[in-house]
Amino acid sequence: MNIQTRTTESKAPFLTRCGVWALIFLHILRGALTLSCFFPFVGDQIKRDHTQRWSKRLLTIFKIELKIRGAELLPNSPYLLASNHISWLDIHVINAFRPVRFVAKSEVASWPVFGWMAKQLRTVFIRRDSSRHARLVVGQVAGVLKTESICIFPEGTSTVGDEVLPFKPNLFESALEAGVPTFPLAIQYFSTITGKRSYSPAFIGDMGLLGSMANVVQNRHLGVELCFLPQLHQTPGDIIDRKQLALHAEESISKALKSH
Repeated sequence: MNIQTRTTESKAPFLTRCGVWALIFLHILRGALTLSCFFPFVGDQIKRDHTQRWSKRLLTIFKIELKIRGAELLPNSPYLLASNHISWLDIHVINAFRPVRFVAKSEVASWPVFGWMAKQLRTVFIRRDSSRHARLVVGQVAGVLKTESICIFPEGTSTVGDEVLPFKPNLFESALEAGVPTFPLAIQYFSTITGKRSYSPAFIGDMGLLGSMANVVQNRHLGVELCFLPQLHQTPGDIIDRKQLALHAEESISKALKSH
């Protein structure tokens, strides 16, 4: 799919884009130095604080406005967050709100710089072509959920954000094993000028990371909304399996995207 055919968003001036790329480079360098020289010697809360500040600064550099809805629904105790997936930016947007651990496809680990950073932030990587590896990751994620919240992207790939692909149920098993609640999250990118959906951040198909970043740099009027939806099956004693969790999360997010 050619994203350029889906939007009439104007490009930022050349000199502006050059300045943004310089700021991105310096910000990534600062993040790498922090992860290498500072993170090994501090506790988890300090790491989360630094991650949140770094992510907020990244959104500022890209000039992305962040809106939050439903934050009051989230507990202070660990939970599983199940989100639709549009862009490599999704992780940084969520971390700008509240840092959590993530499950990402194994290809992310090989990304230049960002892949290394993901490893340092203890991202759990999953091979999409291996059901055996997926079962191992379920146990690993359940262990993380005992003490920390974690976010999954159950579509298994990214989309332009118009619709939600069927959710894969495997990783929902980790919430059931850990005995923690599951909350759906609907992510939407929009133009701050028109208020309509923006396709600039979409990271799909054969698109490379740098090419996707260039699309975002070119658009200086972007916003993103994180809409946290009610916990799935709040009634005590409900018997539910991973397929039901996945289906209900998918339906909740799809409904939220269509209502805006």
